[in-house]
Amino acid sequence: MDRKKVVDQVFQMIAHEGFELAFIPDANNTKAAAFIGYRKLNMLRTGPIIYVDDLFTFTESRGKGYAGALLDYVNGQAINEGINSIHLDSGYALHTAHRLYLNKGYYLACNHFAKTTN
Repeated sequence: MDRKKVVDQVFQMIAHEGFELAFIPDANNTKAAAFIGYRKLNMLRTGPIIYVDDLFTFTESRGKGYAGALLDYVNGQAINEGINSIHLDSGYALHTAHRLYLNKGYYLACNHFAKTTN
C-alpha cells in the first residue's frame, strides 16, 4: 500500500466527504497505536447516524483497550450531537472485534452486500 496515496485519500475524504479521524498515539507518541475513521450521515431509513468506516489497532498495541476507547469516543460524539445510532461493517472472521462490538452494545442488524462494477 502506498502511504502517500493513503494520506492523500484521507485528506480528500476529510475535505470533501465529512470524514473524521481520531487516534490514540503509541507509548512513544510518535505514531498512532489505533485509529477510528467515521462520518455523520443522514439516511431515510435511519435518520442521522454515525458510520464507522475504519477501526484499527496496530498489532503491537492490541489488548490495551484502545479500540474500545475509540468506540466510546464516537459514542460520546453521537450523544453530544443527538445522533441515535452508530453503524459499522465487520468481516465475518473478525471474532475478536465482534466480541468487542457486542460488549459495547452493538448488535447484528443486517448483512452488507457489495458488487464490483468492472
